[in-house]
Amino acid sequence: MQDELPEAVIRPATVDDADAIARVHLTSWREAYADVVDPATLDALDEAARTQTWRETIETRRGSVLVADLEGEIVGFAHVGASRDEDAERGTHEIYAIFLEPSAWGHGVARELMRSLLADLPEADPVTLWALADNERARHFYRRHGFSPDGVERMETAGESSYLEVRYRRG
Repeated sequence: MQDELPEAVIRPATVDDADAIARVHLTSWREAYADVVDPATLDALDEAARTQTWRETIETRRGSVLVADLEGEIVGFAHVGASRDEDAERGTHEIYAIFLEPSAWGHGVARELMRSLLADLPEADPVTLWALADNERARHFYRRHGFSPDGVERMETAGESSYLEVRYRRG
């Protein structure tokens, strides 16, 4: 593990964070999925559209969005809410996203985001998330935090291609 950065402050996102969240989201996607997702799809990602989506998500309180603030700079975020899966039991939460600025990878920031996110949820409630089958880095991170594949898979389309996703569950 690399040296840890100064401790990031994990806090609820505000509408003013939407630009930074969109930047982190797209930067992380482009780095993490460079060898998995078609480059044309990654190049076509629109930061202005993503900023607007995050602004609306935060304004309308669609789930809970946390940010990792490192000395005034947003270096990561997590988004959680009610599970969107058809087979979800009542009270099941879903982590919709957890992404970091690539320069923050391996420094403990994602661990703190995950711990904070999980601490805000009732301990007995199940939590799920979806991960690209080919994203071994993310899958390893989720396993380290007590998640395991539950046997459900789906195909997700991005651009012109489809990708296998695996559902992970904790609790």
